Amino acid sequence: MSSLKFGTSGLRGLVTDLVGWPSYAYATAFFRALASEAVAVREVVIGRDLRDSSAGIAATVASAAAAAGLTAIDCGAVPTPALALEGMRRGACAVMVTGSHIPQDRNGLKFYRPEGEITKADEAAILAILGDVATVGSMGPDVAATPEPGALDRYQRRYRDAFAAESLAGLRIAVYQQSSVARDILANLLAACGAEVVTLGRSETFVPIDTEAHRPEDIAFIRDVAASARFDALVTTDGDADRPLVAESHGRILRGDVLGLITARYLSADVVVVPVTAGSAIERAGGFERVLRTRVGSPFVLAGMAQARRDGAKAVVGFEANGGFLLGSDVVVDGRALPALPTRDAMLPILATLAAARRMGVGLADLVAGLDVGETASDRLPDTPPAQSSRFLQRLADAEFRRAFCRPVGEADAVDMQDGTKIALGGGRTIHFRASGNAPELRCYAEAGTVGEAEDLVRWGLTEASAAMKDGPVLRE
Repeated sequence: MSSLKFGTSGLRGLVTDLVGWPSYAYATAFFRALASEAVAVREVVIGRDLRDSSAGIAATVASAAAAAGLTAIDCGAVPTPALALEGMRRGACAVMVTGSHIPQDRNGLKFYRPEGEITKADEAAILAILGDVATVGSMGPDVAATPEPGALDRYQRRYRDAFAAESLAGLRIAVYQQSSVARDILANLLAACGAEVVTLGRSETFVPIDTEAHRPEDIAFIRDVAASARFDALVTTDGDADRPLVAESHGRILRGDVLGLITARYLSADVVVVPVTAGSAIERAGGFERVLRTRVGSPFVLAGMAQARRDGAKAVVGFEANGGFLLGSDVVVDGRALPALPTRDAMLPILATLAAARRMGVGLADLVAGLDVGETASDRLPDTPPAQSSRFLQRLADAEFRRAFCRPVGEADAVDMQDGTKIALGGGRTIHFRASGNAPELRCYAEAGTVGEAEDLVRWGLTEASAAMKDGPVLRE
């Protein structure tokens, strides 16, 4: 059975399941899906991250493009948002070869229409057409794609034009380069904005940086860097640079949804679109005209932003709990234009967060403290079959069961069941259960006033969920 599956953003799976014919077949299905809609594209721009398998898979995608009658444009190793920007500029579709933050033995494909990321409906269309592509067929001949080095330059120029040369003056920033495809341009852009930049931790082997579920070794590395020298911040990204990681001067990593909140305020957004896993501080501290909640995954955030624009909103942004920021409208920052880029991006929240702190003359820790964002925690029950998670979530949908289940930790208040079940417990606390879209596991998220309280809620939630799934109804006096 193949591990390949569409998740919250793109197709992912084991490299052994993706190389060769499978990547050719999925790319072919994508091109046929566009043709079936009469989408007028003649070119496909192709990019990749720095993991070992990505260059070969990109070459396979180029062969599939040629067989479909498209001109393949090779943008090389570029951030995913840079590739999306180039596709939009050319009116071309795009395929990014990346596994994002997952380990080196896995990889994936991200597909883009000329106007941006594909939707869930597009994913369904690709899967439907995939069934018509022969299970094992003959791949087209190898194709030398046309190189396009300018895509990376245009992406950098986007932010050089939007952020003034002195916007980060006086800040000393550590750039953890590791194997991020943006490791050089991140350092270049920070320096162009006036920061003193120190690069460190460059790796020629792939490092799976997850900006939401941090590995212990990454946490330790960042804290050691902070303790070894004075930095105002340490910054990095995941493998394809669509998720940011920012740590303050003492080495504490800032939550991705907090980076999104700061960036949205810096851009003077009217409407913010976020998934249900993002913290409730966005409503409490944001000062926005409207906050729209969606299911988890960038396609749902994109759909929410499109709806907000149809409703007449002028400055629409979106972001996820992992920090990936989507700019849904053209905006003006300090008199400088920043065009819309409706796909997850790491560069904008890094630059905007640092610029916001510098403008206010405070450190990142003080900037965050002024927002009253509370604390969050999360964990999971691995090896939990989807059917088992589904039955538990269905039981939580029953008000009587939900009240009995939550009684030891609080009164079950408001509930949001867009994606799993998110329950308000009072006192600014929430607990949220949802089935993973990528793996057989039940995930639990919590918010509270302190880290300890949030972690205790998660531990309690997973223990009780496990018991409920094994032992039947929760009965309490």
